[in-house]
Amino acid sequence: MIAETIADKIVDKIAIPGTTLEVFPICFGTCDIGSKIDERTSFDLLDRYHERGGNFLDSAAVYANWLPIENSISEKTVGKWMKARGNRQALIVATKGAHPDLATMHIPRMSRREIESDLHDSLRHLQTDTIDLYWLHRDDVSRPVGDILEVLNEQVQVGKIRHFGCSNWTLARMQLAQAYANERGLQGFVANQMLWSLATVEVEAIADKSTVVMDETMRDYHQSSGLAAIPYSSQAQGLFYKMEHGTPPGGVGGDARYDSSTNVGRYWRLHRLATELLLQPTQVILGYLISQPFTTIPIVGCQNRTQLDDSLKAAGIHLASEYVTFLETGVWPN
Repeated sequence: MIAETIADKIVDKIAIPGTTLEVFPICFGTCDIGSKIDERTSFDLLDRYHERGGNFLDSAAVYANWLPIENSISEKTVGKWMKARGNRQALIVATKGAHPDLATMHIPRMSRREIESDLHDSLRHLQTDTIDLYWLHRDDVSRPVGDILEVLNEQVQVGKIRHFGCSNWTLARMQLAQAYANERGLQGFVANQMLWSLATVEVEAIADKSTVVMDETMRDYHQSSGLAAIPYSSQAQGLFYKMEHGTPPGGVGGDARYDSSTNVGRYWRLHRLATELLLQPTQVILGYLISQPFTTIPIVGCQNRTQLDDSLKAAGIHLASEYVTFLETGVWPN
């Protein structure tokens, strides 16, 4: 039983099931690009990711509209970078729309007009004619899934998006959408983006109640259906790194979502496994996701080259299923 790594070789791309998209095993999340990370450093990080074989970028129309700066700065910075480098055709570009206005998170934005308006804005910001993977950033449970899928399929037909997925949708709504698509021969969701990492989440501590967390029922659905999972916060906001440096999960600068004895146990187990397999902790943290029994491509958000290089070392990792179980349960393989 071994952990296989090809980190020192060219890493093969992964096909997202049901699509023509072949992507690097780790997606570069651009939430802070152009805002918390200045444009020059943003370009440097994007260059580094691409030089290392990375081709999968994830953004959103709402990034980082919570700051007193230009709206959609993440998309705009990615678009400027792609134009400057002339590399759009070498990339798989994903972005998200239909997010509620930040001042009125309780009011959904999932009408035809709102979906189309966000999509057209994102195309302009990214300076591209087509988005490879378009995410619905939130759901509107009062709106029939058929209405939503019809709008998205129309955009596929006119070439503005190639494929689409859902982010922060409940399993029940995903299943309704997939059933509608199958019954009518339409394209359905090809991937699901949710909050998921090696760390368990205290759901009641999540401030944004529209956030959807991976749970066992959803994992079973991904395994049985083959739907790809592309989780955000894949390193739990640096939880285990902070614990390594003496900050408890709910301590000063900590995150109440991850404040549990379960995560303390997982912290010690990931270090034991890293020691046994001669891996870095980040390789185990991201390897846990990459090694799931269905296609899983973690999104990483990196602030500097050191963090990015550390994350990219996990791209060639495959942990045996017994090690994945150990990280979750503490049962060491015989």
